[in-house]
Amino acid sequence: MNLKKQLSAFMKDESGLSTVEIILILVVLIALVLIFKEEMTDIVESIFKTITKNINKI
Repeated sequence: MNLKKQLSAFMKDESGLSTVEIILILVVLIALVLIFKEEMTDIVESIFKTITKNINKI
């Protein structure tokens, strides 16, 4: 019976769960950055070119 109580307590214990969630979110974000790295680089370069062009007009 003691083993059953310990197993039940272990299954109900949620400590550390938020850490796992944060790690999973970070892994997904890093994967997205790696997948869309080229597209993001093109967008940022385009934005900086536009800014540079418009600064010269001022």
